[in-house]
Amino acid sequence: MKIICIGWNYPLHNAEMKRDFEITEPTVFMKPDSALLRENKPFFIPKFSDRVEYETEVVIRINRLGKNIAERFAYRYYDEIALGVDFTARDLQIRQKAAGAPWEIAKAFDNSAVISGLISLDGMDINNIHFSLRKNGEVVQAASTREMIFPVDRIIAYVSRFFTLKIGDLIYTGTPAGVGRVDIGDRLEGFIGEQKMFDFHVK
Repeated sequence: MKIICIGWNYPLHNAEMKRDFEITEPTVFMKPDSALLRENKPFFIPKFSDRVEYETEVVIRINRLGKNIAERFAYRYYDEIALGVDFTARDLQIRQKAAGAPWEIAKAFDNSAVISGLISLDGMDINNIHFSLRKNGEVVQAASTREMIFPVDRIIAYVSRFFTLKIGDLIYTGTPAGVGRVDIGDRLEGFIGEQKMFDFHVK
């Protein structure tokens, strides 16, 4: 099982991160399965970072084997979604980028990929999924998948050029504006529409 993540996929998030260059292709990175954090278990801030930030994302679960998938057929490869958090050790990422070095240690560390339970897409439009994150009861991120630079089907077509997609693979589709720091004692609640998808604490 692979965890494939898409970066830089919401214009307002790119603006808040001061990315002023044109995004012409999806930005792809990966996490190991040891990054998954399930079942509302608490997230423990790692000792190696002084600034861990949340990034809430709609997650697609792949349901069939595929390679070099045409965008027009991509919808056949998923029928369930989840909500996730891509935790980022921002201080490590900044350090690695400044050195021109890979930044997996900032993105792919243990428990850095929160995943909710799955829900069926039956009757839902993948290109208009509303989702949000509350931190300590306050809405800090809220968006719709219609705001994505690269929609889900285009992401699947692009990613499958490089990686064979297998049943159970997860694609984190990018985060909107509003990312921020987590601290010990914070409570994070994630929603798709009005449905609560996860609810956990930071320790």
